[in-house]
Amino acid sequence: MRVTHQVLISLAANCDHEKNLAEARQRLGQVLSSVQFTPAIWTAPIGRSKASLYLNQLATGYTALTADELNSRLKQMERDMHRSEADRRDGIVRIDLDLMLYDSERHHLADWGRSYIQQLLPLLPEDVVAVADNDND
Repeated sequence: MRVTHQVLISLAANCDHEKNLAEARQRLGQVLSSVQFTPAIWTAPIGRSKASLYLNQLATGYTALTADELNSRLKQMERDMHRSEADRRDGIVRIDLDLMLYDSERHHLADWGRSYIQQLLPLLPEDVVAVADNDND
């Protein structure tokens, strides 16, 4: 029997917003089962006055991968979508995919208080919200 793990992933882009989020959703659908997405919302950049607005979204689903394996896949997706260090220095984020929750284990702890996370979290299925609301950090 395969063990599956419930995950929560944040998606963000500040250029070619809709195109990049659509491609990321398609790619996540190949890695996660029963994947669901929140609506996307626009947010101001944090700490970068010259950066473009971001389009943010959350995804939840299930995987048999370990957290490390999933993180590796997410970073490979970013590279495949042409995310680069040079773009990052210039404030360009083609796509950012962050594992936020793996079963009940929170990741990217500093991001949990961000307004887009707080706005989008209640739009997810109740079982995900219950696990995410369990303050275990």
